[in-house]
Amino acid sequence: MQQRCASLLAGKRTAYTRIGALIVILLMCGVPSLIMAQEASPDSEDTASVLTLEELGERVEKLEKPHDSGNTAWMLTSTALVLFMTIPGLALFYGGLVRVQNVLSVLMQCFALTGLITIIWIICGYSLAFNTAGMEAGKLTLGSFVGGLGAMFLSGVGVDSLSGSIPETVFITFQLTFAIITPALIAGAFAERMKFSAMLIFSVLWSIIVYAPLCHMAWGGDGSLFGDILGALDFAGGTVVHINAGIAALLAAIMVGKRIGYGTSAMPPHSLTLTVVGASMLWVGWFGFNAGSAAAADGAAGMAMLVTQISTAAAAITWMFVEWAVHRKPSALGIVTGAVGGLVAITPASGYVGPMGALVIGIVSGIVCYWGATSLKSKLGYDDSLDAFGVHGIGGIVGALLTGVFAAKGLGGVGLDNGIGAQLWAQFLSVVITLVWSGVLSFIILKIIDATVGLRVEEDEERMGLDLSQHNERGYNLS
Repeated sequence: MQQRCASLLAGKRTAYTRIGALIVILLMCGVPSLIMAQEASPDSEDTASVLTLEELGERVEKLEKPHDSGNTAWMLTSTALVLFMTIPGLALFYGGLVRVQNVLSVLMQCFALTGLITIIWIICGYSLAFNTAGMEAGKLTLGSFVGGLGAMFLSGVGVDSLSGSIPETVFITFQLTFAIITPALIAGAFAERMKFSAMLIFSVLWSIIVYAPLCHMAWGGDGSLFGDILGALDFAGGTVVHINAGIAALLAAIMVGKRIGYGTSAMPPHSLTLTVVGASMLWVGWFGFNAGSAAAADGAAGMAMLVTQISTAAAAITWMFVEWAVHRKPSALGIVTGAVGGLVAITPASGYVGPMGALVIGIVSGIVCYWGATSLKSKLGYDDSLDAFGVHGIGGIVGALLTGVFAAKGLGGVGLDNGIGAQLWAQFLSVVITLVWSGVLSFIILKIIDATVGLRVEEDEERMGLDLSQHNERGYNLS
């Protein structure tokens, strides 16, 4: 009874607040306008106009949904953390794994993509991902698959534009950092052998044709394919970023072909120290990736941060013990790769599961990603240079599916009512659609590039190393 009375009282207070806000606006804007209108000459050209009801409603709405400086501060921090994941995090993680004659090429790819994708995002990427033209809740339309073009060149975005309680400019930049790191992840699959020009062309086309529409399907709002029509959950990018990049990486690795000497010559990482440093930066930056996806400094962000830490730790230790049992010695490369696998797997679930769910997701991803990066890769014989598919593709699938299992139990306070079976089916469909969408379109893009500029460097250029052959520089002094 007390709760009901409190609810009624809160409703009355809300109504009184709106009426009071409307009276204040009328007094501040409407009454002076009426006085000015009465005092002005009928023939005067400076006659003031009274605010319309629509304008009054907009001002009331702004009072009810003000800009939140706390949320904005957290999102500014999260944006910087996610950018930190690509440069320098991923650049160092990947750079340490390649041979010494190719380290600068990997760093160059990450840095160049950071600049290039920024330009593509403001031209059309953001619009294709988040413009909601033609969308209706519960209805499957063209807008369910891709956004409109109304926000091209960030049309209509200003200082006062809001996305929820934060400036739209902050939201745009936050999402941009996701758009940057996703094609950068793919680069790990064809490291040491793809032309720099081909990589740039592929990344531009892929970001527009593959990434932006898939981002819209998951996070486009009412009428979006994954979120609204299927009811699939992807809090921070399990499908959009990791499965999407993973399957594209696998196809790229296969279509570009194996590195010269792969399987017959040793190709050890040139600096595991850089790799461990890069992985550590990824771990820290991922808090912005997952907790920032709450778009607020609230309990959901706190839970996302906690479960991210738990899953990552569980996956790292699981991989370490599995490798210890198989090879009799744990490796630094193994434990950091396991950590990345745990980060990937918790990404879609981070806003929907609790601590124990995160623990299970971390353990499972540590085991399955180890299998994907070792046994599966060896059995199928493809040359995924830096295990982009084994970690991001496999880890993303594990995380997306287990989100359905644990989120359906309401462990993160979501309290879903559709049950494990229905939610798991929705998650499965989102995984399949992502694999098909990204797989088919990535294949077509790669084929077109191979037929025009060519995908792979010449044999002598590959033996020389991409640092010299593509950039005429050396990352290290070999003398």
